[in-house]
Amino acid sequence: MSLNQQDWSLHRKGSIDQKRHMEKVRDAVKKNLADIVSEESIIMSDGKRAIKVPIRSLEQYRFRYDSGKQEHAGQGNGKSKVGDVIAKEPQQQGKGTGKGKGDPGEEAGDEYYEAEISMEELTALIFEDLELPNLEEKRQAELETETVKFTDVRKKGPMANLDKKRTIMENIKRNAAKGDPTFHDISNDDLRFKVWEPTVRYESNAVVIAMMDVSGSMGEFEKYIARSFYFWMVRFLRTKYQHVQIVFISHHTEAKEVTEEEFFYRGESGGTQVSSAYELALQIIAERFNPVDWNIYPFHFSDGDNLPWDNDRCLELVEELMKQCNIFGYGEIREGHYRSPSTLMSAYNKVQDPKFISVTISDKREVYPALRKFFHARGVATPDPIA
Repeated sequence: MSLNQQDWSLHRKGSIDQKRHMEKVRDAVKKNLADIVSEESIIMSDGKRAIKVPIRSLEQYRFRYDSGKQEHAGQGNGKSKVGDVIAKEPQQQGKGTGKGKGDPGEEAGDEYYEAEISMEELTALIFEDLELPNLEEKRQAELETETVKFTDVRKKGPMANLDKKRTIMENIKRNAAKGDPTFHDISNDDLRFKVWEPTVRYESNAVVIAMMDVSGSMGEFEKYIARSFYFWMVRFLRTKYQHVQIVFISHHTEAKEVTEEEFFYRGESGGTQVSSAYELALQIIAERFNPVDWNIYPFHFSDGDNLPWDNDRCLELVEELMKQCNIFGYGEIREGHYRSPSTLMSAYNKVQDPKFISVTISDKREVYPALRKFFHARGVATPDPIA
């Protein structure tokens, strides 16, 4: 009888290449998060289906055939060295663009690969180093998080709770008593099961107050950016924290507390009086969220087109909010590359309190940097400012 050993690595090359490819997909997704976060198809998805993410210049490994298009095979003459260019196709004049504006091009555009990724995987990448800033221990911790703690070992129990290590040890001990200290002939007497009981862990209370301008000056772009930011903010809070409460406020000249569905899908019109939103936020805090017991995080998104006489009142209310809150986040949306601040932002530029954080967004790719600026984790460098 002869023994031989087969190298099965070749049989695993496909799965190894697939794993390497998925790692490249993950890296490519991370590098393109600014584009992905602002994808309308993702924001409008229900979160249950896999999402196709377009990533340029990334294809899965496969054989390619030139179908006679090349004039040579690229072989050398036997005297080439490492690094020598042995053959090169003649450069052709670019035909990708037309002769004038609106003319069709003759060459194909850039190829891109559609990576399929679940919403859970995508949110894990987006939120992996984000957290609520300045989270403090409060006097009364009411947020309960239930965890499981294994407290005992017994001979009977569900197979899901089987303690494999203790079971093996019991089997070896029983066999050793018979003179054969090896693992074999397992019996029901060897089985050991973990016994668990639920334990409650209390977390610091936190409430996020989401305020959004829905006045007539907020066009399609401005509303899309505001809703995009809040879409990811809500997912972040519900992914990382068990019971953080979220209050939704919409405002034009008047402010009102609305449901989550109304906040994201209901349209409004009319003028803009930002102070109405801040007054309502302060009223809600006074009635339901005592700062002694709660970490409070108000956020407001607007185009900044406020009634001029209302700006000073807004500044007073922001100062009052910051006395009671962990941070105050203001996002101003200015379409295109027009970055000149509004009169409201000019008023906020006077604020020196480090609790006040502001961003200006003029392109949908800036939603992700805004999210990181508001929620960057402790000990992680704050991203480059976008305002």
